[in-house]
Amino acid sequence: MSGTVRLVLVLHNHQPVGNFDGVFEAAYQDSYKPFLDVLADYPELKITLHTSGSLLEWIVAEHPEYVDRLREFVDRGQVEILGGPFYEPILASIPQRDRVGQIRRYGEYLKNLFGKPVRGMWVPERVWETPFTSDIVDGGIEYTVVDDYHFRGAGLEPDQLHGYYLTEDEGRVLKMFPGSEPLRYTIPFQEPHVTIDHLRDIAERFPNPVAVFGDDGEKFGAWPGTHDHVYRDGWLRRFFDLLMENREWLHLATLGEAVDHVPPLGRVYLPASSYREMTEWAMSTNQQIAYYDLVKRKEDDPDWPVLKQFVRGGFWRNFLVKYPESNEMYCRMREISDRLAALADSPAAKDRPDLYHLAETELYRGECNCPYWHGSFGGLYLPHLRNAIYRHLIAADTAVEQLAGRSGRWVDVEAKDFNLDARKEVRVATDRLIAYLAPARGGHLYELDLRGTKVNLLATLNRRPEPYHQKVLAGGASQGEGPAISDVGSIHFKQPDLDRKIGYDAWPRKSLVDHFLRPGLSLEEFQTGEGGLGDFVLGVHSTRVRRTDEQAAVIMSREGSVGDHRVQMTKTLEIDATAGSQLTATYRLENLPAGQPFHFAVEFNFAAMAGGADDRYFYNGTGDRLGRLDSINAVDNTDRIGLVDEWLGVDASLELSQPGGFWTFPIQTVSQSEGGFELVHQSCVVMPRWEFTADETGCWEVQVQLTIDTSAAQARQLAEAADAAS
Repeated sequence: MSGTVRLVLVLHNHQPVGNFDGVFEAAYQDSYKPFLDVLADYPELKITLHTSGSLLEWIVAEHPEYVDRLREFVDRGQVEILGGPFYEPILASIPQRDRVGQIRRYGEYLKNLFGKPVRGMWVPERVWETPFTSDIVDGGIEYTVVDDYHFRGAGLEPDQLHGYYLTEDEGRVLKMFPGSEPLRYTIPFQEPHVTIDHLRDIAERFPNPVAVFGDDGEKFGAWPGTHDHVYRDGWLRRFFDLLMENREWLHLATLGEAVDHVPPLGRVYLPASSYREMTEWAMSTNQQIAYYDLVKRKEDDPDWPVLKQFVRGGFWRNFLVKYPESNEMYCRMREISDRLAALADSPAAKDRPDLYHLAETELYRGECNCPYWHGSFGGLYLPHLRNAIYRHLIAADTAVEQLAGRSGRWVDVEAKDFNLDARKEVRVATDRLIAYLAPARGGHLYELDLRGTKVNLLATLNRRPEPYHQKVLAGGASQGEGPAISDVGSIHFKQPDLDRKIGYDAWPRKSLVDHFLRPGLSLEEFQTGEGGLGDFVLGVHSTRVRRTDEQAAVIMSREGSVGDHRVQMTKTLEIDATAGSQLTATYRLENLPAGQPFHFAVEFNFAAMAGGADDRYFYNGTGDRLGRLDSINAVDNTDRIGLVDEWLGVDASLELSQPGGFWTFPIQTVSQSEGGFELVHQSCVVMPRWEFTADETGCWEVQVQLTIDTSAAQARQLAEAADAAS
């Protein structure tokens, strides 16, 4: 044949910040290491490799021999190393200064590790917006790769995508390669000759073409079933053998070599986009269902190949709308980034560059993208990933406070639009904890950070409809027609009866959520959403704050409806810097009609404290265990309940000034992961409640004291530090 083609294999290896050590190790043994083992037997074949900073730091610590070996591949020109933002953030989700900062820092890290400057980078999740161009160039990068889907969205046709283009922003020029969707679906899932045939067609029809495969390296061994397929069954060796057999016309190249030897095809400005599946996941549930239905109805039409390029999905930033919990992390991250940036030129930053560097590193780690969105894998639905984000953001917050000169016992309170909803929230901070209140949304306590353990006890997640719930419900119906099974078609149930576990929340599962309920309402009825009265759950409160040197108080009040009655509520949250990790909420109800029965409850949620383990449990006022943290309890006539997570070293208790009852039950989502559909514990609800009859004063008052003891965790940290020092 007369034509030739350059094939660039770009592998992206990534594990998120906070993932389990066993997951890192399994991916290393199943994918990263064996791929190099095979590649070593084909020294003429070249690849371009990106490893996220969160993964590479783990490899450096746990498998330095891999780094030494990879350096040999780099030195002989067989592997090109790509850079990128250090901890794999979605570029759209972080401030511009952090985009440039992360890219530059990772470039320096890789240069020090492998001895060569990086020229190209991987765009996390291929989420693209035009302003990233100037940020990437300012970060020292010359070229990158996104999907051909982006280029088709700009109006280019498939026959125009066998090379790279120039794009520009603010006068900065960047070279951009389109990653091939056909290659993404054939490698490694179809027999190698299918890929070779596709490349042969390109070589015959186009002059000097470049074809780019850019996708997850975990496809080569870490995804379910792929290790046996790629290595045991020999797919990768068969693929490499075919590449070698056809090397007269099929040349393996790196991105850098393609740039150096092939001129650009032209200039293009790409629309805001990501890979096709991500644009679908970013849509609302109803939109996704309608979209999938449209595609299913039209994909067999003869004109669909032409029409589909004009059918677009959603926009990544709308994950922050679709999932308010993602927005909470995003806003928290931006707040810390702004505060740190304000200190960049301060005397403290110059006197303590180590502390500034620590704050910046923890911030960057808290920007890792995986728990900010949800698609075919767990992402946002995985509590350990959300907890990891907050762990690093809380550490960054504490370092920022130290840079700002905070020391000893202190307390501060600030009213500001912290969650970007055009309403003011209230932040109360001490040297031990940080609390965020939303007066415009029920007066909820929506974040509660413990500095000592770096835990947000309100990193909760609501249950909400997802498109794949239709598959779960259909699978449950199929199971009901015959013997119990774990698989229905391609559906895998990791626990039985998941279809019966699907339920949705009507309000945020936060704390200080105020409920007026029907007298006599049972726990079972409440769990199904019955019995609510009035408009206090999400009502807007007028707010004032009070602060002394040792104490801060937030006073929220509103008049609202309870049935046919108008009731005045004043809710005061007090935090005393000298009292440790303790919050006191005082409720005063007024204008209660004498002789009228009332049922009042205050909902607390506790996240980060896992259910389903014997060392995580409830206890009563006498210290007796009431069951694990995923248990359902209805305790009457008591004034205290506690929760213990021995693994975290956290003990949280609620104490009441007036005895009442407590309801506890878990919030569990049915979500989608790599292994199938699973039930995930998100938080446990703890609801002190009181049933009473209003007296002639029309007033009723109660105090709820939340005390958090982290002494076990701190003792463990001291012991670990002593062991490390010795």
